[in-house]
Amino acid sequence: MSDVVSERPAAGPQAPVLARLSTLDRFLPVWIIAAMILGLALGRLVPGLDDALSAVEVGSVSLPIALGLLVMMYPVLAKVRYTQLGRISADAAGRRMLAASLVLNWVLGPALMFALAWLLLPDSPEFRTGLVIVGLARCIAMVLIWNDLACGDREAAAVLVAINSVFQILAFAALGWFYLQVLPAWLGLPTTSADFSVAAIVVSVLVFLGIPLLAGYLTRALGERAKGRDWYEQRFLPRLGPWALYGLLFTIVLLFALQGDAITSAPGDVARIGLPLLAYFILMFSGSFALGRVIGMDYARTTTLSFTAAGNNFELAIAVSIGTFGVTSGQALAGVVGPLIEVPVLVALVYVALWAGRRFFPNDPSTPVGPGAPGAVGTTTSRSAS
Repeated sequence: MSDVVSERPAAGPQAPVLARLSTLDRFLPVWIIAAMILGLALGRLVPGLDDALSAVEVGSVSLPIALGLLVMMYPVLAKVRYTQLGRISADAAGRRMLAASLVLNWVLGPALMFALAWLLLPDSPEFRTGLVIVGLARCIAMVLIWNDLACGDREAAAVLVAINSVFQILAFAALGWFYLQVLPAWLGLPTTSADFSVAAIVVSVLVFLGIPLLAGYLTRALGERAKGRDWYEQRFLPRLGPWALYGLLFTIVLLFALQGDAITSAPGDVARIGLPLLAYFILMFSGSFALGRVIGMDYARTTTLSFTAAGNNFELAIAVSIGTFGVTSGQALAGVVGPLIEVPVLVALVYVALWAGRRFFPNDPSTPVGPGAPGAVGTTTSRSAS
């Protein structure tokens, strides 16, 4: 969704976290709010916009929105180090981390979002369904930034992101069917409305994740072969990265242009969607951090485990919601609200991780230290250095 930090930021790790974010990332909530306002204005000022956007469609998604979705997904997937997939299983600690990540991301995370959505939005089936879809879309983008800021294990993060990218292709539709149709029926709850379609989810995932995933893999493979990894990560990716944000903002403008009447008539809906998201981020992060310490991982890998479990792939959630339920659906709105809540919360959790490292991992060499701390040399030490 935005530019990944390829190397440790030049400002020391003791510098304020916000100062170490790029300008785009630092003000991401501002850009999202501005895009929402612009979209609402366009919806009121441009008559017939809905018909114009629907003139050419890719499946059930208008061509301009489809292009926006693809543009925001491709840079994210071009950043993944796919060749690192085998490295995390090289030692026992890595295997424990991999097992914990799979359970957190693909069992506990979706189940927690399902529970929160039903608990806090029992009367809003569209928003509830949108949040369930968000819970199934595991983070593959911003997690690399939060992990770097908190001095997590960069190589382990790259591996977990790559696994999540591939696993979403294989499992997203099946899990969507389970959480939207099967599990509610087992529990005696209403299932998703008749316009739900597993086939539509499969098509959305294949188009809006499969195409950029293949393009991202080929871009990295060919780019590194031609110019080397240093050139690819330090020169090419910083230029490509912002396009993910541009694609996201373009999509948000169009979504809010089409949803303007529904949003302005019920502004409290944004707050209602945000509450379960806030609870989800906090519970997933704190639970994952505690689990990492219990199973004997060091600070760097515990931090990586926590951020990869807490974050979500809102780009994919938005794409699936639009492709399955339509651009003006409540499901799509739930996906759009996601990054507005996620960014400030995850920035706050970076500070929490740095504090928790000093509190719970005081003698761990991967724990960040600052001036005046025991053994400090004025820099941060972390096993995550490349």
